[in-house]
Amino acid sequence: MPSRLLHASRRALRLFRRLFLEGLQKAFDGASCDSFRHWNGCTIPSHSGAIWIPPARSTGWSMPSHHSRALNGVLEYVGRYTHRVAIANNRIVDIEDGKVRFQWKDYRNENRQKLMTLEAGEFIRRFLVHVLPEGFQRIRYYGFMGNRYRKQKLARCRELLGMRQSDTPVKPKEGPDYRDKVEELTGVSLRECPFCRQGQMVCIEVLAPARGIRR
Repeated sequence: MPSRLLHASRRALRLFRRLFLEGLQKAFDGASCDSFRHWNGCTIPSHSGAIWIPPARSTGWSMPSHHSRALNGVLEYVGRYTHRVAIANNRIVDIEDGKVRFQWKDYRNENRQKLMTLEAGEFIRRFLVHVLPEGFQRIRYYGFMGNRYRKQKLARCRELLGMRQSDTPVKPKEGPDYRDKVEELTGVSLRECPFCRQGQMVCIEVLAPARGIRR
């Protein structure tokens, strides 16, 4: 499994390199390139694209691995961003006077917890940096776990393993359902009408989400 992960990472990195350099080439060739030729007090020659881009295409790019020296460390580092948001609610200490105070971990100083205060606008900007653009996904499944042919390939895997194919749906476990659990924890019954407190709630119809509305 680690070799497959590394192979997928290298393939994604090659794709990123190609798209990045194509965009950079368009920037050099287009009219907007004038804004690049005078940056930070430096004058960039107009033919710089022809000098810089070809070597970048032939040079192998690599992901930064200074956070760890082993694959397990890489997985731990990447795992922080796959199933979590940019910042958990419990790290936000205070929001007052248009400023946000939150905890952060200084990995360069023995992982010590520290406090940082930012203006609300700057905090939102940094948060949105971690939001993926439209069309990107945090996790993509490949091989027999790919969504497109997963059902057929899983059936083939069972066949190769000598497992019995079964199309019968799995019966739900008998016992209390979520409504019983909610009533046990909160004392509020989801079966009882919240207005008259006498009638029983009955599911008549489940409404499908409207088209064009994203969750």
